[in-house]
Amino acid sequence: MAADEEDLYTILGVAPDATPAQIAHAYRQLIRILHPDTQASSGSRSSDSTTLAAAAAAYAILRDPVRRAAYDRSRRPHRPQHPDSSPPQPYRRKPDLRAGPVYWHPG
Repeated sequence: MAADEEDLYTILGVAPDATPAQIAHAYRQLIRILHPDTQASSGSRSSDSTTLAAAAAAYAILRDPVRRAAYDRSRRPHRPQHPDSSPPQPYRRKPDLRAGPVYWHPG
């Protein structure tokens, strides 16, 4: 996700843990508000059409569970490892401790 892109959940006005029904409801409400047929003639048609296109694109991603999961994974900040930590080493089994016969001498 590029830095200049707005969050898809913010575009639709829902929380990131919203259910699919809540996402669909928010999308339908937003479309009713922004649709050109429901608008009185105003000079801001280009910004409304841009917002309408952004809402449609956001809904297309968030309504599909697979695409939504991929988007959610891309939203998470990448946690870099601590610079002093070494990379994890593969597990190596240590050899069993072997001891020879033990002789007991009473003393």
